[in-house]
Amino acid sequence: MKEIYKYSELINDLELQIAEDTYREGDKLPSIRELALRYDCNKSTVIRALQDLQDKHLIYAASKSGYYVMKRSGERKEEGAHWIDFTASAPDPDIFPYLDFQHCINKAIDMYRKDLFIYGTPQGLPSLIREMQRQLASYQVFADSKQIFITSGVQQALGLLTRIPFPNGRERVLIEQPSYPLFMEYLKTYDIETEGIRRSDDGVDLDELERLFKTGEFKFFYTVPRFHNPLGVSFTRNQKKAIAQLAAKYDVYIVEDDYMADLEQDAKQDPIFAYDNTSHVIYLKSFSKIIFPGLRVGVAILPEVLCESFNRFKRLMDIDSSMLSQAALELYLKSGMFERHRKKMRSCYGKRSMLLHDSIMREANAASEQHYSYVPASQLAVHTYLKLTDGIRAEQMIKRLQKKSIRVEMADSGYLPYFAKESILKLNVSSVKEPDIPSGIEQVIREIR
Repeated sequence: MKEIYKYSELINDLELQIAEDTYREGDKLPSIRELALRYDCNKSTVIRALQDLQDKHLIYAASKSGYYVMKRSGERKEEGAHWIDFTASAPDPDIFPYLDFQHCINKAIDMYRKDLFIYGTPQGLPSLIREMQRQLASYQVFADSKQIFITSGVQQALGLLTRIPFPNGRERVLIEQPSYPLFMEYLKTYDIETEGIRRSDDGVDLDELERLFKTGEFKFFYTVPRFHNPLGVSFTRNQKKAIAQLAAKYDVYIVEDDYMADLEQDAKQDPIFAYDNTSHVIYLKSFSKIIFPGLRVGVAILPEVLCESFNRFKRLMDIDSSMLSQAALELYLKSGMFERHRKKMRSCYGKRSMLLHDSIMREANAASEQHYSYVPASQLAVHTYLKLTDGIRAEQMIKRLQKKSIRVEMADSGYLPYFAKESILKLNVSSVKEPDIPSGIEQVIREIR
């Protein structure tokens, strides 16, 4: 067991160091003996890890010389001739599990050749649903297989939930402010009556939430319980319990978008779903932020009372979600590749989160006049925000930063048109290389000043 752990630690570290430019094209890796000493493992473990990296075309062996980093597609031509993008929320392409997932796709075609090229079922590939049931249990989400639906991303699930009838007979939607811009665009486009409630560093005002629930007007309340984007904050355990209790008391459903669940470091932090005793919480999860956006596979866990209508509406929308993607994801989950990739992403995002926080704090401590406020979350996320003071001309500041090849944006698209916006500058480092984070933050804050 020790060598398995050491192998995982070694290959994850080397992959990250190559992706982050610690080792650049042509750099020689430490010797097998040196790596064995550094990671306190057998030489055979090191050789296996290096062979696997070679199979992934990340390194190559030179006879009697050692192992070297290979040229990668999309390599930066010269230092400084690139953008630092604090607006992108997708994972870093350099750490996508291309080769592992390609292997799963090829194997899926071979294994499921009779099933993949015909229409499937609206609920999803049965073998993936069984595997998903096992995976979800590790998030403290326990559900019968008939409650689990595979969707074409969380966006499809949200669209369906706004349109299907709910047992409470209501149609209005309550949504956090700020919130997920694409969902709000959907609500606006389809003229869904919507109201907002402010989300802050302290969560939502539970008294205000109860007042809104008590009106008896809302079909469901949409919330992102942890690593909220753009705020980066998470609900406390007591807040999650209270929200579940209010939902039961006033017959309002909770749509819990737990899209960052895989980056949770605290095993004791359960979703709102874990505190639901009356089947009022709908749990949504996506794999796009931890594997890659193009996968377009999400999962929805529904109360039994909603399953029939959800299934009927989904069948009319797309018959089924991509069977090939579903089959490949099933193999990716079963093989242990996903767990290894998840550990790598947690490590990578953990480092970037800490760098983002430390860089902001360092700049704050270096100046007497700031023109912004920053409240670090109890759990650091790859995204956070700066609240700008009155008088800051955000549009001009953003244009000046663009001339320096730095992209930033305000959180305005996360607000409903009539809701009072706060002057929030979003900062996301999920696609920013570690060496660029301190220098990028320094320039952003310099422009704010």
